[in-house]
Amino acid sequence: MKKITVLIAALFALTAPITSFAADGGHGGGSHGKDHMDHQGSVAHDEVVDGVRVTFKIMSMKEHMQAMGMELPKGMKETHHLSLEFKDAKSGKALVDGEVKLKVQNPDKTDQTKDLMAMQGHFGTDLDLSKKGKYGMMSKFQLKDGKVRSAKFWYTVK
Repeated sequence: MKKITVLIAALFALTAPITSFAADGGHGGGSHGKDHMDHQGSVAHDEVVDGVRVTFKIMSMKEHMQAMGMELPKGMKETHHLSLEFKDAKSGKALVDGEVKLKVQNPDKTDQTKDLMAMQGHFGTDLDLSKKGKYGMMSKFQLKDGKVRSAKFWYTVK
């Protein structure tokens, strides 16, 4: 029963921004006072890969849920939200169509593998970064142009 409750809460958390985005005509600035695209956390890594600027942002789940005007569900094991933005390196235009996979090597050498969801102007997923230490973040992505690219970096939790 607990798993179902957490699953429903997680699904609600993922669909709520889409609902509020659609409700205001897709222009952001819903009733919660913050646009979902403006609250994606601190920049953890930024690089240009084959003409695409890749920006990783990480924030705590508590901050993420507050920014959406929601409370953090009890029993949620994920501790952080990761957003990944892609922009054309020359024009700065957001690239929002594609498939993104992320593999995270935890400090204890176990790993997490995620398919990132397309969200409002970025791709996102929730991660368990509860252990202190270095996390290896490795992404592979294929955008609308069909080219497969990758980016990786180390993220430290203190």
